[in-house]
Amino acid sequence: MSDKEASADHPVVSKLVLPALVMSRFSNQGPAILTSLLLIDIGLTFGVSVGVMAQIRTTSSVVAILGAFIVGIISLRFKHRSLLLTGLLLQTISAFGCSVAPDYTSMMIFYSLCGLGIAMVTPMGLTLVAEYYPIEKRSSAIGWILTGASLSYLIGSPAVGLLAGYGGWRIAFIGFVVVVSFLSFLLAYWGLPRTPVDLKPRGSTGSYLDGFKAIFTNRSADACLVGTAFSWACYQLSLLYGASFLRQRFLLTTGSVAVITIGSAAFFMVGTQSGGRLVKRVGRKPLVVLSALITAIFMILSVNLFDPWLCVATSYLGNLFSGMRFTSSSSLTLEQVPKYRGTMMSIASASDGTGAALGAGIGGWAILISGYGLAGIILGGLGLVSAIVFQLLAVDPTKAKGIK
Repeated sequence: MSDKEASADHPVVSKLVLPALVMSRFSNQGPAILTSLLLIDIGLTFGVSVGVMAQIRTTSSVVAILGAFIVGIISLRFKHRSLLLTGLLLQTISAFGCSVAPDYTSMMIFYSLCGLGIAMVTPMGLTLVAEYYPIEKRSSAIGWILTGASLSYLIGSPAVGLLAGYGGWRIAFIGFVVVVSFLSFLLAYWGLPRTPVDLKPRGSTGSYLDGFKAIFTNRSADACLVGTAFSWACYQLSLLYGASFLRQRFLLTTGSVAVITIGSAAFFMVGTQSGGRLVKRVGRKPLVVLSALITAIFMILSVNLFDPWLCVATSYLGNLFSGMRFTSSSSLTLEQVPKYRGTMMSIASASDGTGAALGAGIGGWAILISGYGLAGIILGGLGLVSAIVFQLLAVDPTKAKGIK
């Protein structure tokens, strides 16, 4: 089905579709929020350092990468809705397992299961946008879905802080992550239409190989994957290490950092919403390049200044432009290989996981040997590389069609 045809006779979308997709993205941020705020506390429980404890996220990202390639294959045969629902159930099971984990090894195993859930939920949510919405409405829908991620931080940070203060990080896992994941599953089950969408190709091994070949031989699609991975690595500076940096460098309390994290989420949310609108005016590629460049600069500054409020301010600005980058790069990636969107977005999810693992791994190593300043320079540098890759190699296929 061409984009023109999809826009002409797109089915009427239920009012619950967008809330269900937004909630699915809201829910898969829960584990990241909790580990970002309480990484020190979880490490103390198991007797390991922050840098070592952060490797549960590295392992989860590796699982997400491998899982995303598998999802890229099976998405040609199974309904995207079914894969999204399965991912939400895995997230729920993972969160409960983490809440009762007796040691570091079991914590890593259960947390890794979350990576597999995310490998299903993230790409299928974006793929369903292309199924349910015509092209002129997709950037706005993507903006709302990514806003779900920031809303999760906006609501989840104080909730996690409150629950942790009451009963520790285990209660926070049950009271927030488990509950939200299961509620998201219920909303997606009732809100997303069960009618299968006719996506081709499906079913044969040849189709699988053709899909991967079409993507990996497309220079622009490859640039989107590589550029996004580097951007994700850069963003780990705020997402994974930002809270721990403020607590360790400036001795801020968990409660204070939770409030600051709410501000980060608010700025990211403004960025995703602004990005959805700016895509129509500026274009996908120009917005990706500009926002990736500015994000990298502010991320470097956010851990290399000596005043806590300047660090917070630059981090907020980094989150603002990062929100724009996420919306515009997701919109650009979604349109690269329309015939194999499910596979493309699954590989893109693997790219996200690669970037997250790269950022977590390199960031943890840099912190162990030198501190947060070096981590900022290295991860910020990867953000600058991201902007260069998008500028030199990526192409917006919709420009040739005159579509924004």
